Amino acid sequence: MTAVTARIAHGVAAIAPADWDACAGTGNPFLSHAFLSILEDSGSATAQAGWQPIPIVVDAADGAPGAIAPAYAKSHSQGEYVFDHGWADAWERAGGQYYPKLQVAVPFTPVPGPRLLLRDAALAAPLIAAIEAVTDQHGLSSAHATFIDPDQLPLFEAAGWLIRAGTQFHWRNQGYAGFDDFLGCLASRKRKAIRKERAAAVEGLTIRHLTGAEISEADWDAFWIFYQDTGSRKWGRPYLTRQFFSLLGQRMADSVLLILAERDGAPIAGALNLIGADTLYGRYWGCIEEVPFLHFELCYYQAIDAAIARGLATVEAGAQGEHKLARGYVPVTTWSAHYIPDPNFRRAIETFLEREREAVESDQEYLGALTPFKKDVESFFE
Repeated sequence: MTAVTARIAHGVAAIAPADWDACAGTGNPFLSHAFLSILEDSGSATAQAGWQPIPIVVDAADGAPGAIAPAYAKSHSQGEYVFDHGWADAWERAGGQYYPKLQVAVPFTPVPGPRLLLRDAALAAPLIAAIEAVTDQHGLSSAHATFIDPDQLPLFEAAGWLIRAGTQFHWRNQGYAGFDDFLGCLASRKRKAIRKERAAAVEGLTIRHLTGAEISEADWDAFWIFYQDTGSRKWGRPYLTRQFFSLLGQRMADSVLLILAERDGAPIAGALNLIGADTLYGRYWGCIEEVPFLHFELCYYQAIDAAIARGLATVEAGAQGEHKLARGYVPVTTWSAHYIPDPNFRRAIETFLEREREAVESDQEYLGALTPFKKDVESFFE
């Protein structure tokens, strides 16, 4: 086997955008050089925030990057959505130091996608070996690749990483001509409930879909207030800085769908989405006025409207949320992979994951029976 040399770059910004995107592809906006460098440049994903960017790069025979892992040295477990706080507590009670750890992920973003960015598929195994080497050589407790594209799962399994399962809820477009076409696939009681929710949510409001140059700094100012409100309630403090949203508007506006609800011309709530090649990704939401069902309207129903209009196959509306079931979002399995060098710690984690996977499988079987679709339509989602 030919020797392969890997290197650690000083952040995403240290890699040429064309080289990064040649590995990442164009289908998933969260893996683009633009998005990840915005996180750095805005001060959102930095060493000071506990997310030190250390992309791991394996160069191809032509000297340009052939494989990249979007890696971060983490000093905590916040903003990951695959929870390992219990692992950290157990390791530290045993006298170890869990942090820093290595995280291969998109910060603050529970969106499945490739975690091995490959221009040269033959470099997948060397890249995983490089991730392991960085973990070992720096004495880190562990390495974690979260929200892995299912197509890449066998690569981590072949390398002996431990596999963890989770659940999200995604909406799938079955070639619907419009929202009413989608509703026609639901049981009558669910169909009526959604129509009532939508009518109540938008009463007295104007809903606007903005993208590209339509999004102004005033719109970002409004959304920043919404985001802060939600962030302070969910996470204690918002992960993203105000500058993040301005840079997103400057560098990626055509990939952004901002949905605002206005009362008398003033925004009272908003939902931020990113547009991928075949998926609409719902990310953040917030409001300054409590309106019944408005969260469902902006985050789920308006997203479905937008996906149908754009011919997108899927809406991914973020982590968790069994309430999405009644809105036509179905349970899907998400995956992560974990490299644990210490053999005793690895055995303990492996036992935990075996039990957890059984529970996830059982839970998904139960949740799948609760979808609002007519029985003759459910086979589409199996």
